[in-house]
Amino acid sequence: MTTKALAEYFIIGLPYAMAAVFLVGLFFRSVIYYTVRRHEWFAKEFEKRVNRFIEAEVPGKVENVSFYVLTKKTLERTYYEVFEIRDRMKRRKPDSVMATSDRVFLVRQGCAWLVKDILKQVKFLRWTDENPKLLNITKATLQHNPCFNRVFGIFPMVGMNDLISILPGLFVVAGILGTFIGIAGGLQELGTMNLQDLENTKNIMDRFLHEISFAMKTSIAGIIFSLMAHVTNVILSPERSYVSMVDRFESALDLLWYRSDNNEYPAHERPFDEHRDAVEALAEDALNKEIGKTAVVSRGA
Repeated sequence: MTTKALAEYFIIGLPYAMAAVFLVGLFFRSVIYYTVRRHEWFAKEFEKRVNRFIEAEVPGKVENVSFYVLTKKTLERTYYEVFEIRDRMKRRKPDSVMATSDRVFLVRQGCAWLVKDILKQVKFLRWTDENPKLLNITKATLQHNPCFNRVFGIFPMVGMNDLISILPGLFVVAGILGTFIGIAGGLQELGTMNLQDLENTKNIMDRFLHEISFAMKTSIAGIIFSLMAHVTNVILSPERSYVSMVDRFESALDLLWYRSDNNEYPAHERPFDEHRDAVEALAEDALNKEIGKTAVVSRGA
């Protein structure tokens, strides 16, 4: 097969190759966006419960509150309510649809890992009047989360997202490359022209113009796919959701830190268990809360 024939096959197949790459990039971009959005959803639920708790609190009514215990109870309540209870009760129709996708994209496992890792780090914080570096703890937890950093637990999310982000430029370069290859192939044939043979010269020029016109289509296809990829990257931007997720977690942890009086670790504290019966865990938490209220009232009397 000649070089010219290879160039023609390359030019013909290039738009189809760009279409295939675009579809694959769109698929993985959607998966990355969905994964980050679902973790952001968990951060919103955690922030919602923290705000609800802070609004119900009365300053000075309950003392000797441990930051670790408060964080653990709130994270556990968030996890059990949004995953375990939801999967069991099927209270809303969209929930039953999302439950399967959460398992496929390891969202549930990622949130459980997030709860465990945050608790592992905050239990060793030394209590001071200054706010600790909770932002660094949140970022480190998300960066080390294997379910959050890998698509389907296999493909690195950061590297894949960076590669998808440069696809618009690669499409333009590929289109221009296809055009230059077509022009180079046509120029070789121009060297065989005999100006004394007008009919043959006209045929060569006609073929050259046809090849140039056909090669230009690769540039047009490259520009079209570049615009489509750029619009897709803007609409399905995981960076915005990631920043929002980190801010929500940090602000919620800050509120719990301001409410706490110490960071004591209970001697008989039960570790977080994502497989524990959710109804039992929440009922036990509610019972302990009522007992705590009764003890406060008794001391006040």
